[in-house]
Amino acid sequence: MLRLAYKFIKYDRAKSVGIITAIVISIFLIGQQLGLLFFLMGLMGNLVGNAPVQDNDLWIIEAQSSNINTVNSLDQRLVQQIGSLPDIAQTFPVILAPARATFLDGKTASVTLVGADAPDYVMGPDQDRIKEGILSSLTDPGSVSAEFFSSKTWNTTLFVNKAIEINGQRAKISLITKQAQAFGASLMYTSTNNARLLGNVPPFKVNIIIARLKPGTDKEKISNEITQLFPQLRAWDAKKLQKSTIKEILVTSNMGMSFGTLVLFAIISGFFIIGLTLYSSALDRIKDYGTLKAIGAKKSYVNKLIIAQAFLYAIIGYLIAMLLLIGFKFGVAGSGLVIDISPIFALFLLLITLIISVGGSLFAVRKIAKLEPASVF
Repeated sequence: MLRLAYKFIKYDRAKSVGIITAIVISIFLIGQQLGLLFFLMGLMGNLVGNAPVQDNDLWIIEAQSSNINTVNSLDQRLVQQIGSLPDIAQTFPVILAPARATFLDGKTASVTLVGADAPDYVMGPDQDRIKEGILSSLTDPGSVSAEFFSSKTWNTTLFVNKAIEINGQRAKISLITKQAQAFGASLMYTSTNNARLLGNVPPFKVNIIIARLKPGTDKEKISNEITQLFPQLRAWDAKKLQKSTIKEILVTSNMGMSFGTLVLFAIISGFFIIGLTLYSSALDRIKDYGTLKAIGAKKSYVNKLIIAQAFLYAIIGYLIAMLLLIGFKFGVAGSGLVIDISPIFALFLLLITLIISVGGSLFAVRKIAKLEPASVF
């Protein structure tokens, strides 16, 4: 059957090219848009994603916020008060401070200083996101990190020990990160002392408190206990806070709706273009289908033949689209845009391809199913 389906495809090259092109365009656009969306979602939660999060950590922020990127300041005394609770092993203050970096070549950039104490550096950057330099160097006076991919955005060169100014104060880049970008902000990691000094943060203010629980402690219980004792605070599991951040940004920015609409229209347009083209192709070969029925082919056999054609179109179009997506992935990687084509994502795109192509073939199946052999002779 597949051999006969291939012959039908081969003999009707013009429509075959049109169908395959429609599949390639649809799947490439779906893969590209979803890949970009997943990348941006990663950036939205990268304050958590860049950190070496431990299972027994609680991230404590103001109760009104569910977005890690938009937290207000907290009283420094809360660090000690929460740390005194029986089930808390240690607490870590974290500073988030907006600042302006000025480079010696005159370029300027808006950045967010992320300050955490050595040697734990609970906010990161995680070791696998360090390209150059040593994490412990962030304790040096005025030392900050810089993101490798920000050099193009800032139109300046970045290297270890490069002298810069932050909010008019002398500083230097002692660490280069890679793929530690954030959504709408460039992160510069440093110590809490440097973050306070360079970011003009008062000594009695922090933005996040990370509480490390004692082994065997019930995280949910301690989270509820902190909320009851400190109504102005909310304790989060780090991964749940990351998901909450992504959800809030997607909803408030309508980004999820925008990308979802593009993907939906790509699926719908591909479905109808392929379906109508297969329908037209079936009409062109209606005598062939009539002949098959006249010599004894059952309706199920003819239907399977049409679906087999759609399946071959799907496989050919999918392979071409995946090659284009892989080329797109490597083409944009140099700019810091990381498109992850995982096996699950690839299987999802294959499923969408089969739904578009095989589903579209039902237009032709319905037409040929009603065909009487005598009507074509």
